[in-house]
Amino acid sequence: MYPRPMQDESSDDTSSANQLEHAASSYLRSARHQPVHWQVWGEAAFTRAKAEDKPILLDIGAVWCHWCHVMDRESYEDVGMARIINEHFIAVKVDRDERPDVDTRYQAAVSAISEQGGWPLTAFLTPDGRPYFGGTYFPRDDRYGRPGFGRVLLTMANVWHERREEALESAASVMAAIEQNESFSARGGELTTALVDKIAASTLAQFDARNGGFGSQPKFPHPAALDLLLQIAMNRGDAKAGAAFTRTLEKMARGGVYDQLAGGFHRYSVDERWVVPHFEKLLYDNTELLRNYVHGFLSFAREDFSQTAREIMGWLDAMMTDREQGGFYASQDADINLDDDGDYFTWTLDETRAVLDSDELDVAARYWDIGELGDMHHNPAKNVLHRNFTIEEVAAEKRRTVAEVQRLIESAARKMLVARKLRETPFIDRTFYTGWNAMAVSAYLEAAQVLRIDSALSFAFLTLTRLLSDAWDGSESLYHVIAYGDGLGSDVPDAEKVPATLDDYAFTVHACIDGWIASGEMKYYVAAVKLADAMIVRFYDHAAGAFNDTASPVAGAVPLGALGARRKPLQDSPTPAGNPTAASALLRLEALSRRTKFREIAEDTLGFFTGVVEHLGLYAGSYGLALERLMLDPVQVVVVGSGVEADRLQTAALTGFAVNKTVICVAPERLTVESVPEALAETLLQVPAPQGSTAWALVCRGRTCFPPITEADALLQALQATPAIAR
Repeated sequence: MYPRPMQDESSDDTSSANQLEHAASSYLRSARHQPVHWQVWGEAAFTRAKAEDKPILLDIGAVWCHWCHVMDRESYEDVGMARIINEHFIAVKVDRDERPDVDTRYQAAVSAISEQGGWPLTAFLTPDGRPYFGGTYFPRDDRYGRPGFGRVLLTMANVWHERREEALESAASVMAAIEQNESFSARGGELTTALVDKIAASTLAQFDARNGGFGSQPKFPHPAALDLLLQIAMNRGDAKAGAAFTRTLEKMARGGVYDQLAGGFHRYSVDERWVVPHFEKLLYDNTELLRNYVHGFLSFAREDFSQTAREIMGWLDAMMTDREQGGFYASQDADINLDDDGDYFTWTLDETRAVLDSDELDVAARYWDIGELGDMHHNPAKNVLHRNFTIEEVAAEKRRTVAEVQRLIESAARKMLVARKLRETPFIDRTFYTGWNAMAVSAYLEAAQVLRIDSALSFAFLTLTRLLSDAWDGSESLYHVIAYGDGLGSDVPDAEKVPATLDDYAFTVHACIDGWIASGEMKYYVAAVKLADAMIVRFYDHAAGAFNDTASPVAGAVPLGALGARRKPLQDSPTPAGNPTAASALLRLEALSRRTKFREIAEDTLGFFTGVVEHLGLYAGSYGLALERLMLDPVQVVVVGSGVEADRLQTAALTGFAVNKTVICVAPERLTVESVPEALAETLLQVPAPQGSTAWALVCRGRTCFPPITEADALLQALQATPAIAR
């Protein structure tokens, strides 16, 4: 964790001192000793701003954000700069992970003002929270072509006091831009698979055939877009889409963006070759990429994809989970302090030589491209481990056997990982966020099913149980945070907890559906239906269509600042967007429940965006997948039985990714009306079990079911012989 100097004690005004001492958020607590009189986002800060007629300085960042820490040290930990802020502004600090609703709106505002976005986000607001100026990182002094922060502060204070009409006019126009950009209706075309093909074609147009991925630098993974390309490859036989998917997964796993020693992906690559990353690791990136590699293994039977998936889970298990109570931590920082840049993860040749013997060094230096001249600008001797050559190529060059090189690489990796653990470990934010944990549950349940990992299955259910116990009231209310690290925030009353967003509800519905599929426990299916109903009540716009990202305000309540802007999320950035995620969840439930309301709302939601979505291309992957799910008949494969034969049938059923395919395993004793969802009761219970079979499979497409199948090869042929049909 970055060291923080103690707060300046020169002022006796304790009522206006830094108020973050009792915050539960890791990001807010990291600033609790700063001399800035930080306030938390809430009524008190706005009331004070109005009473003192001061503008609000809003800082939004994250504990994993490198440039947030830079701005903290340069400006917010400087006593002179803090004096300016405290005199002229009410300073409010927000954790973007804890308050995504606040972040998204002010990101839109700053983008409208300066065409910038990202973190730290720095905005200047009227006392009622309307932004009149903003940007991202401001250096302490004039440099990087940017004005120094002190000059910006004094200018913005002057604008408020001397040119107030100008500030109010700017604030009004920015709020209008937010309202227009975030709550548009874009109906303008039909819902067809052709629209999916346009989104996929736009994505493929940005594919980097040499390095994998999309665009140039910086390069992000885009997991939803990758799954959409895989869907197109498997469902349409599109070889280009399949090649883009596999090439990207290959290059990412061989690059420095992937932790070659411990597993897990860093946030993104600053270069087009995936070599030098931004070193922070985020939970949601890794759970969604885990699913990509599992889907790749399902579709292409590639062991390297399976190995990468297992390594991602190995890192998550070791570093990012509460093994006793369940739950996944939010993030790991990139570095220890501002003087290093990923030093925990990188190696000089001398550091490597000190750990390995001569034979290990001989192959490891070639395999991971470790040399005297490395990859990092701040320290040219530092190497980011990445693979330019395969083990077979290294073996041929070094005139060693493949088995010998494999053994030496494995030995070198173990020694280097042990040595790395002796270094100071970058801070891990042990906050459990509801939506991200739901995503992790779904990823683990799918990986456990495909890769046969019982421990992953058990931990996923432990986490889901904790989520439903600690973040849900059992009825309508879901909260954004399951728990904070170190037991902080445990005494917060329900009325003061951060309410769940649309994303939280939608991902939790998916996790509950996946929980029922993996266990057959109806309590998860019942929870999915309850949460879906609550999601519709709280977020669905019955008048105009689609879902808002936050619940409708209570009658008579005035939302703080820009929270009054209604927003209907469509774009993946970087997690799957709320509207297509919600639509997919409802379509999955409709296939199990036969509740037509779910399908109607999902169809209306996707239809709301038809006039604009094709232009988002790479950022509309989750929409494309949801539309595929809508347009194609759902395929349900129910495997009844247990033991070796049932396992064979399940393996055959899972082969080949298809977003509209669900594979369900049911024990014979659970074949009762009370133990299966309504739609399965209508079909499965009407089919007599084949005589003399210990396991059998029923394939249903839409409302049509085929005769029971008892052989794995026959099941595979049946699935391949029944292509997806657009409704």
